[in-house]
Amino acid sequence: MAISGRFVALVLLGLVPVLLSPGWLTVLATAAVLVALLVADLVFAASLRRINVVRADPENVTLNKSVDAILTVRNGGARPLRGSLRDGWQPSAGAQNPVQAIDVPAGEGRRYQVKLQPVRRGDLAARHVTIRSFGPLRLAARQRTIDCPGSVRVLPPFHSRRHLPSKLRKLRELDGKAAVQIRGAGTEFDSLRDYVRGDDVRSIDWRATARRSAVVVRTWRPERDRRVVVVLDTSRTSAARIGDETRLDTGIEAALLLGVLAERGGDRVDFVAFDRRTRARAGSAGQGTILGRLVQAMAPLDAELIEMDWPAVPAQVRAVSAHRSLVVLLTSLDSGAPEEGLLPVAERLASQHVVVVAAVRDPQLGAMLRERHDATGVFRAAAAERALLQRAAVTAELRRYGAEVVDAEPHELPPRLADMYIRLKAAGRL
Repeated sequence: MAISGRFVALVLLGLVPVLLSPGWLTVLATAAVLVALLVADLVFAASLRRINVVRADPENVTLNKSVDAILTVRNGGARPLRGSLRDGWQPSAGAQNPVQAIDVPAGEGRRYQVKLQPVRRGDLAARHVTIRSFGPLRLAARQRTIDCPGSVRVLPPFHSRRHLPSKLRKLRELDGKAAVQIRGAGTEFDSLRDYVRGDDVRSIDWRATARRSAVVVRTWRPERDRRVVVVLDTSRTSAARIGDETRLDTGIEAALLLGVLAERGGDRVDFVAFDRRTRARAGSAGQGTILGRLVQAMAPLDAELIEMDWPAVPAQVRAVSAHRSLVVLLTSLDSGAPEEGLLPVAERLASQHVVVVAAVRDPQLGAMLRERHDATGVFRAAAAERALLQRAAVTAELRRYGAEVVDAEPHELPPRLADMYIRLKAAGRL
């Protein structure tokens, strides 16, 4: 039972005669009237035992977008239900109108919409719905909390999508060249054309030459179905906030742009989120586009406050691709002791695959280098210089092992990683 503020006000007003009158008859009369009103209000309030609430889970929504959660309230009682409804979404779901006035006639149902504008990625939940039924005087109310679980999956925003058209144009220019010669047997036949000076004589098609009485050569196009394996580090270092987002979110943006671009380029993409165990996995094989599968796999990811199990990474790569692939490690260059984790693993992978290490660089380091106006600024600049030198040393060691490195600030990492993929494809290394 809930008692409204109006009832409390009436009680206070009822005490006024007590203070002004020496008799107790007024006190008893006032209390009796108030109790009678309270009981009458509760009696005529709709019973909540025959109230049923049905939830329709909202569709997936992209972060920073809005979606409606639908609740259907059915009144199986004999009296109309007048009161309020509160939908119990967790705070990060961003419910704009969780409390609503309701009016459901007896034997009927009404639909109510709760607008959600989530402020974080992942699976967000609502556990219950609380309904309050007021009497005609609205002095008191019946209240019941009904278990009505619901959830909504908030997908990554994919802000780097804006870079996709320009990267696709570069990829089409690469694929549109008249003839592409790539070493080895990993090429696909494209067409026949007349021989011109400078063509490789090994590409001459002698049978076609004999039929046409002119020298004819084969042209080739880059082989399709190359493998691109993206490994996203979800260990404790991915929880660090750089700029307005975490390392993990920046890695997700870079993986989304690279995955969509590689699929459009005809390559097969596999994604693995890993720290000490596999947190998510998605790939090109299956129904729909790679983008839909990637965002579904990435949405519930959170940084785990544990160390990365680097020696287990090669096994994760072998599990999705036993052939030579482009392996992209989205991780940190300034974590712990790289000579005991990242470096030996990168060297081992580079002996079989093309390896790219992509890391986020804090733009605050550059700002600290320039601020040397006082002693504190000088010490900070020295610390920033040391951090950058350590990153440069790790980068040089990775390149010595044959790995490529993309070290960029948060908003630059996705397009620069995409450019690295296009350069490797143009050089015939994929």
